[in-house]
Amino acid sequence: MTSNARCSTLRLAVLAIAMSLLGGCATGGSEPRIVTVCPPVVEYSREFQARAADELDLLPDGSAIAEMLNDYAVLRNQAQACPRNS
Repeated sequence: MTSNARCSTLRLAVLAIAMSLLGGCATGGSEPRIVTVCPPVVEYSREFQARAADELDLLPDGSAIAEMLNDYAVLRNQAQACPRNS
């Protein structure tokens, strides 16, 4: 083996060791982290909820507002089920 070949082999070995050590420094995956932010859920008193139910009863059948309130109820349930980071 010539001295040039020996030097190249040594460089490759050092490079392989360095890459292995640097790879061990990674603490997480290469995928970006997705952070979940849970919105706050407003608490309503029983009296306020009863008043809202009475007002909802006064709306005509098929009311757009009633449909929007149904959507809001689904969102509230999802927000309440959201895991909290504490």
